[in-house]
Amino acid sequence: MEHWYIPATIIPGIGLLILSTSNLLVNLSTEIKTLIVEVTIKEALITRKLKQLKLLNSAMVFLYVAVASFVISALVSGIYRSVETRFDSAIYITIAGIISALLGLIALIVYSFRAVKIRQDQFNNKC
Repeated sequence: MEHWYIPATIIPGIGLLILSTSNLLVNLSTEIKTLIVEVTIKEALITRKLKQLKLLNSAMVFLYVAVASFVISALVSGIYRSVETRFDSAIYITIAGIISALLGLIALIVYSFRAVKIRQDQFNNKC
C-alpha cells in the first residue's frame, strides 16, 4: 500500500460506531438489570434481551478487531515504505480490517431488527 494513511483515516468512523454501540450495550444492560429486579419476572423477555446483549458484544469485538487491523496496517505500510520493500502485506491486513468492520456492521443491523421486534412484542404483551 503506497498510501499508509488511508487505513488510519477510517479509524475515527469506526470509533464513532464503537461509541454508539457501547451506549447501546450500557442501556441494554441497565434494562436487563431492571427487568431482573422487577417482581413479575418475564424470563422469555430477559432471555431475548441477553441474546441481544451477546450480539452487541460480538459487534463490539468485530469493530475493535477492525480498528486494530487498520492501526497495524498503517504502521506496517509506513515502515515498509520507509524501508522500500517490494512486498506489501498491509493491504491484506487492511482487507481483514474491512471484513471485520463489515461483520460488526452486520451484527448491528441484525441487532436493530431484533430490537424492534422485541419492542413490538413487548407492546403487544407477547413476552
